Amino acid sequence: MTRATTRHLLRAGRTRRLFRFGLWIGVLPLLFGGVYGGALLSGSRVAQSTLQSAVDTTIEATGLLGLTVWDVTVEGRETTDRETILAALAVKLGSPILAVSPKHAKQQLETLPWVRSAVIERRLPGTLYVRLVERKPLALWQHGGKIELIDRAGAVIPVARLDRFAKLPMVVGEGAASHAAELLDMLASEPDLATRVTAAIRVGARRWNLRIDNAIDVLLPADETAGAWAQLARLDRSSALLQRDVQTIDIRLPDRLVLWVSPETPKETPASKKGRPPAKNT
Repeated sequence: MTRATTRHLLRAGRTRRLFRFGLWIGVLPLLFGGVYGGALLSGSRVAQSTLQSAVDTTIEATGLLGLTVWDVTVEGRETTDRETILAALAVKLGSPILAVSPKHAKQQLETLPWVRSAVIERRLPGTLYVRLVERKPLALWQHGGKIELIDRAGAVIPVARLDRFAKLPMVVGEGAASHAAELLDMLASEPDLATRVTAAIRVGARRWNLRIDNAIDVLLPADETAGAWAQLARLDRSSALLQRDVQTIDIRLPDRLVLWVSPETPKETPASKKGRPPAKNT
């Protein structure tokens, strides 16, 4: 088949769809008006059932006239696969486009794990337009003996496996999720030090303790948190504070720094060496 023949067939198909679309524009109001007027006059349940049956029949008729879904356009999709979206829409190519309820489709899409919000439009004669706003994973949230993935709003993203998100920071505590974005934005002001934070623990719904290099605990103040964080970064750059044998750094007070050092291994005294039995030759 030549390109010219193909273009001719495409134009012919488009012309048929437009003709059917114009025919539908003229016929549908007449069908709807007659049935709806009769239902209003009677006002009974039987009439309402008759109206619904007529609506269903009319929608089927619009499909025969060419108002069918021949394209689904999706914007904003990054994580959710196309098949999952089509399944949530419960639509198949070739089905009547007027049978798709944008309100119901929106509700179904927003139940998907990664979808925060959705917009659905029927663009006649045959395109279903979908615009998604997907959630962005921010951190892992440990609370109540479980670990969950959260977005910037602190909402849980219900994913089955968390191994692919193992490099995300961990926030701990019942109130940690709703304050995580604020904390992580503040930590990002010192990016080199922020990469060394392995966990952040929410304390008393007021402040944070940080775990650095999975070894050192840093006690942040409830107020002026950003200033204390910047001070810690300056001290580490000037005196390698976090390279020392410290267990805990308390920077909650603005005029002092309190350190808890790691306990040293007790050294043997000469007396203890003298009392020790000699090693046996083997």
